[in-house]
Amino acid sequence: QVQLVESGGGLVQAGGSLRLSCAASGSISSINVMAWYRQAPGKQREVVATITSGGSTNYAGSVKARFTISGDNAKNTAYLQMNSLKPEDTAVYYCNFGVTLRGVVGVAYYWGKGTLVTVSS
Repeated sequence: QVQLVESGGGLVQAGGSLRLSCAASGSISSINVMAWYRQAPGKQREVVATITSGGSTNYAGSVKARFTISGDNAKNTAYLQMNSLKPEDTAVYYCNFGVTLRGVVGVAYYWGKGTLVTVSS
C-alpha cells in the first residue's frame, strides 16, 4: 500500500556531510512517526533517529549532535542531515514510516530498500 524510496547516499570522506531523503507514496492518511535505521556490515540493524508527528525527536547516542532528523508531512518525506561523518557511520541507511492508511484503522509500518553511505578515512 505504501512505498518508501531513499536517496542521497554515496561516498564521502571522514568529516564530510550527506543529506538523506525518504519519500513515501500511497494511500496515506497521516504519518505518525518517521525513523532512520542503519545496518553496518556484519552488524544488526539499529535505530539512528526518530521523529513523531508532534515533532519529538530521539537519536542514538553515537550520532547525537552530529545528525538531525526532520520531516515534511505535506510532502510525505523524511530527511537525515549527517555531519562530521566517521568511518563507523558506514552502513546501509533505511527509512521506516509508521502510517495510518486511508480507510484502515491502526498504524502500519513500512520500510524502504535502503541507500548506502560509505565514509572513507
